[in-house]
Amino acid sequence: MQSFLQLVAHDLYTKIGNDLSRTVLVFPNKRANLFFNEYLAGESDKPIWSPAAMSISDLFQKLSVQKSGDPIRLVCELYKVFKEETRSQETLDDFYFWGELLISDFDDVDKNMVDADKLFSNLQDLKNLMDDYEFLDKEQEEAIQQFFQNFSIEKRTELKEKFISLWDKLGTIYHRYRVNLAELGIAYEGMLYRNVIEQLDTDQLKYDKYIFVGFNVLNKVESDFFRKLKDAGKALFYWDYDIFYTQQIKKHEAGEFLKRNLEEFPNELPESFFNTFKEPKKIRYISASTENAQARFLPGWIKAITNDHSQITVEKEKENAVVLCNEALLLPVLHSIPQEVKNVNITMGFPLAQTPVYSFINAVMELQTNGYRSDTDRFTYEAVSAILKHPYTQQLSSHAGPLERELTQTNRFYPLPSELKQDDFLTTLFTPRNGIKELCDYLIELIKNISTIYRKEGEYNDIFNQLYRESLFQSHTKINRLYSLIESGELNIRTDTLKRLITKVLTSSNIPFHGEPAIGMQVMGVLETRNLDFRNLIILSLNEGQLPKSGGDSSFIPYNLRKAFGMTTIEHKNAVYAYYFYRLIQRAENITLLYNTSSDGLNRGEESRFMLQLLVEGPHDITREYLEAGQSPQSTQEIRVEKTPEVLRRIYRAYDSTHPNSLVLSPSALNAYLDCRLRFYYRYVAGLKTPDEVSAEIDSALFGTIFHLSAQLAYTDLTATGKTIQKEDLERLLRNDVKLQSYVDQAFKKELFKVSPEEKPEYNGIQLINSKVIVSYLKQLLRNDLQYTPFEMVAMEKKVSEEITIQTGQGPFTLRLGGTIDRMDAKESTLRIVDYKTGGSPK
Repeated sequence: MQSFLQLVAHDLYTKIGNDLSRTVLVFPNKRANLFFNEYLAGESDKPIWSPAAMSISDLFQKLSVQKSGDPIRLVCELYKVFKEETRSQETLDDFYFWGELLISDFDDVDKNMVDADKLFSNLQDLKNLMDDYEFLDKEQEEAIQQFFQNFSIEKRTELKEKFISLWDKLGTIYHRYRVNLAELGIAYEGMLYRNVIEQLDTDQLKYDKYIFVGFNVLNKVESDFFRKLKDAGKALFYWDYDIFYTQQIKKHEAGEFLKRNLEEFPNELPESFFNTFKEPKKIRYISASTENAQARFLPGWIKAITNDHSQITVEKEKENAVVLCNEALLLPVLHSIPQEVKNVNITMGFPLAQTPVYSFINAVMELQTNGYRSDTDRFTYEAVSAILKHPYTQQLSSHAGPLERELTQTNRFYPLPSELKQDDFLTTLFTPRNGIKELCDYLIELIKNISTIYRKEGEYNDIFNQLYRESLFQSHTKINRLYSLIESGELNIRTDTLKRLITKVLTSSNIPFHGEPAIGMQVMGVLETRNLDFRNLIILSLNEGQLPKSGGDSSFIPYNLRKAFGMTTIEHKNAVYAYYFYRLIQRAENITLLYNTSSDGLNRGEESRFMLQLLVEGPHDITREYLEAGQSPQSTQEIRVEKTPEVLRRIYRAYDSTHPNSLVLSPSALNAYLDCRLRFYYRYVAGLKTPDEVSAEIDSALFGTIFHLSAQLAYTDLTATGKTIQKEDLERLLRNDVKLQSYVDQAFKKELFKVSPEEKPEYNGIQLINSKVIVSYLKQLLRNDLQYTPFEMVAMEKKVSEEITIQTGQGPFTLRLGGTIDRMDAKESTLRIVDYKTGGSPK
C-alpha cells in the first residue's frame, strides 16, 4: 500500500529536487507533516533541504499583523459594544454564553466573505430589495424566499420584535467590534483570515512555492487565498480523494466539494492514483451492547491482524490505527491494548476533564458556591464530604478521613467552618471566599498545594503522574489567565458564572502526550486521521450521532439566511464527515467498524449512515458480527447461618438477663425475627450495622422519631407544673402555630441537623414539607386529645422491660422482654397506654 503522503513526497522530490528550502507545505493540521518528513527522507540517500511546514491557521497567523485574541477577552470586548449599541441592561453573566454564539456567527461571516451590511440589513429592506442582490444564485434565492415564508414580518410577536430589534443593530455591532479589536491589535480567527486576504500582496510572500496538501471543503477566504497564489504561480495543490465518490452519476456527499476544488485547482497527482477504493478489502461490521465492550474487543483484533505473532515489529505497528469517534473511550482503549504492542502513539491528547485536578476544582467550586450559606456561615455536608473524600485532600491532610467519618457518625448536616479547620490545608480549604477575584486566588493557592504531592513522589517515569502534573500546570495557567482578566476589570461576573466558565475552559482542554508520533500503533480521533493512511483500521463507536455528529452548531443567523449568503450549514459539516470516513478507508485493507447498540442519552443505538451507505453503494462484501458483553454468573446459593454451638452461645450471651450488657428483646427485634431470621441474626446477634451516612432525605423511621419528640416537647411544656391537662390548654396551644412549629424545629435540630437548640434549622424543600406535615400530625393529635380531657400525663417515651423465663433445648433461659412506650396517661382510675403511628394503615 502506497500512502497519499508517500505519493506527495515522491512527486515533490521529482519536481523540485533536494532543495525544498524555498517551499512551504500547508496542511489542514500539523500532524501530517511529521509523517510526510519521514516519507520525504526516504526519497534520497543524500541530505535534503526540508521545506517549511505549517497548518493553514498557522499560515494566516504569520501573514497577519494582528494576533488571535483570548476567547474570554473577545467576549468581554463584544459585551462593551453590545451595551453601547443596544442600551441594554443585560449583565455580562447573562450575555457571556450568548456572546460566544455571536462571535461564532461573526467568525463564519468573515471566513465566507459575507457582506455583513447586506446580511444584517433591515429585514423589511432585505425583502424589498431582494431582486437587487445579483450575487444570489438560484438555490440561494430560493433559500431566502423560504426564510420569508417561514418568518412573516407582518405577523409580529414579542419574540419576533426582540429578534428584529437586535438584528437591525447587528451590522453596527459587527463593524464597531471589528474596529475596536483592530485598535487593540487582536482578532477572532475569521476576522484575522479576512483581513489577511483583503490586504494580501503575493509579491511580498516569503516562500516561492506554497504546497497545499490534503484539503477538502474550503471556506470563501481559503478559496480566494488559493486562487490568488495560483494566479501568482506560487501554488501547487495535492488533493486526496477516490473516483468512487467524485465521479458517481448520483451526487455523493463525500466528493461534493472536492469536485469543485479539482476543477478550479488541478491536482498535481494523476487521477490513476485515486482508484483504490474498489481494491479488495476485508470489511467487518460488529455491533456491541456497550461502549466498554468495544474497547475489550481490541486485544482480539490485534491478535488477528498480526497472525498470532507474540511480538509485533515497529514497521507493522505503524500500519495499524484505532480511531475513536467517541473520544471518551480513550482510557478504556488504553487499558485494553495488550503488552505485545510495544509502541502506541496517542494523537488526541488526554482530556483534562478526566484528571483528579478537574474533579477537585469542581468540588471546591461547588463548596464555595452552592455548598456555603453566608446567612448562617455554614457549609453543607454533601459539599464538605465530597472534598474530604477526594484523594488530594486525603494526601494533604491526615485529618480529612477521621473528620469525614465524624461528620457522618454525628449526622452533622450543616457543619461550621470552625469545626472543619483542623490543620493548615483544611483551614485554607474551608475558609469561605467572597467574590470572583478571591475565588480565583483561592483555586490558584490550592493548585500550588496539590503540586507538592508530585514533588514529594518524584515518580517522573509514571505516565499518569506526568499527565497529572501537566494537568495541574494547565489548570493553573488557565485560572491565572481568568484572574488577570478579573484584576484588570475586563471580566466582571457572578461566582456562578465563573464556575460555569472555569468548567467550560477546563473541559475543552487536552493534555498532549509526548513521544515519537511516527512510531507505533496510532490511537486517534477522527480529525487527526486527515491525510494519513493505514493498512489495518478499527473504528470504534461508529454510531449515528457520533459520525456525523448530531445536530448543527447553534447560531443566531437563521438557517435559510446562512444558506442564501453562502455560510456554513449542516450540509457542509455532513459532507466534511463523509469525506473523513471514505478517505480514511479508501486505501485500507482490513477494516473493522464497531457501533454501540444500546440507547443511552443522545446515543440512539444506530449504526452510522455511512455504514449503511457503504453496505448499499460499496463494491465490497461485508460481514456482520455481534459482540456479546461478558457476563458474570450470579450466585443463586442460599445464605444460611447454621445454629452451631458457637452461634447459640452468641445468642444466649446477647440476651441473657444475668449478663450486664444484655439486650432487651424488643418488638422491633421480634418483628425482624418473624420477617427475616437472617436479618435478625446479623443485626441483633452478630451486631452488624448499615454504614453511617448523612442524608437529606427523611425516611419513615426518622419521620416517626421527629414526630415522637415533637409530641414529647409539647406535652412536657403542658405538664411543666405537674397539672392536669385541661381542654383550654390544648385549645390555646392549637391556636399558637408559632409554638407548634418551634417544637417541630427543635426535634429536627436534634434528630436530623444535630445542631444546638439556639440555632436556626436550615430546611431544604422536602424537609420543609415534612416539617409542615409533622405540625399537621401534631395538631391532629391535640384535637384527638381534646375529646379525652381532662387527663394526667404519667410518662412519655418510657423504657420498660420484664424478665421472663423460657424453656430451650439447653434448659430454662431468662431474658428481658421490653421496649419503649410512647405515652402513658391516666383519667380517673384508667391508665391508658398510647402507641403513636405515623405510617402504614390501621389493622
